[in-house]
Amino acid sequence: MLRSPMISRLASLVVLLAVGQFALASDWPQFRGPNRDDVSKETGLLKEWPKDGPPRLWQTKALGHGYSTVSVVGDRIYTLGNKDNVSKMFALSRDKGEIIWSADVGRAGGNLGCTPTVDGDHVYALGQEGDLVCLNTSDGSRVWHRDLLKEFHGSKGGWNYCESPLIDGDRLLITPGGKEATMVALDKKSGETIWKCAIPMKSPEAGYSSIVIAEVGGVKQYVQLLNGGVAGVSTDGKPLWQYEKLGPNTANIPTPVVLGDEILAVAGYGKGGALLKLTAIGDEVKAKEVYFNHELTNKHGGIVVVGDYMYGDHDDGGHPQCAEVKTGKIKWKREGQGEGRGSASVTYADGRLYFQYDNGTIALVEASPEGYKETGTFKVETDGQAWAHPVIADGRLYLREGDRLNCYDVKEK
Repeated sequence: MLRSPMISRLASLVVLLAVGQFALASDWPQFRGPNRDDVSKETGLLKEWPKDGPPRLWQTKALGHGYSTVSVVGDRIYTLGNKDNVSKMFALSRDKGEIIWSADVGRAGGNLGCTPTVDGDHVYALGQEGDLVCLNTSDGSRVWHRDLLKEFHGSKGGWNYCESPLIDGDRLLITPGGKEATMVALDKKSGETIWKCAIPMKSPEAGYSSIVIAEVGGVKQYVQLLNGGVAGVSTDGKPLWQYEKLGPNTANIPTPVVLGDEILAVAGYGKGGALLKLTAIGDEVKAKEVYFNHELTNKHGGIVVVGDYMYGDHDDGGHPQCAEVKTGKIKWKREGQGEGRGSASVTYADGRLYFQYDNGTIALVEASPEGYKETGTFKVETDGQAWAHPVIADGRLYLREGDRLNCYDVKEK
């Protein structure tokens, strides 16, 4: 029996809604957003907040402890938390924050936690002890599992693993670390190994950063900040270049930022930051230091680039600063203004920086090289360090605090 085009379209819509993956332009499918740069494309957001902050729409508790933030796709939200010595993934409803399902990822090891990566009907996550899983978004059932420590002889830092998997086409990229398989590519559907790359670095242990994609001179590559520094790997698993001035370190955490044929990489514990120029001749790629500046140190709050300027905390001191990208010159540094204290994570949207301070202070700040100017602040309840990065999706601000997730309406009325 023939069906009309209208009936076919309605049937397709019903199927999409049933699986909960009806994608929205404002989705935030992975750590640091669609482009892994903590920059939102949304507009029509509040430029100033009321005295007590934007209205809270809902709060969900009992998500386990950790510093995972959220991924938001379709009608679902995904995050990780530690409960009863197990790393668990939670799927929540986007509308009200109700827990739809939870599933075990693997062994818990510390209070870190990756942010899940969503791709179609599957969601991927890495547990602190090296358990890499692919789950069905519909019900949390397990599709496949790999153990980075046992299967790849991985080498991790003292706080274990905290990387968010990268999906690139039919591949999943992850960093076991170590001399045998520093970075690996897996088939995202089956989990089977496509290639293993041994990066020839003095300290090839996995850091806490997440892989980003860059392309220069027609050469696509995967860029990662390891314990020993920054490195680039080709799409067929060959080491391309290394820059080791940022390592070895106590912990290398911030995700590099790709700026065309340049890479901006920063590290904490007093290390600093560097801008690297990539050039390609045939299949070979070289990285040349444009500058290195010890003042650009950033521990784990991350940096964002808006126009010609970068913004982020000075190490983890609660002193956000602005620097010119092309020179590394500091334009301003916050010195005591406002109530925010301790490490500050940052996300950008619609002309404003969203800083989440260690003490639970959330600040809305103008993204301007002219100075640090708050246009709204409020405090959230926290039972420890507030280290998760803020997320903005579809006019909502998501803040993960310990075992709680708060959702706020930040749309202009």
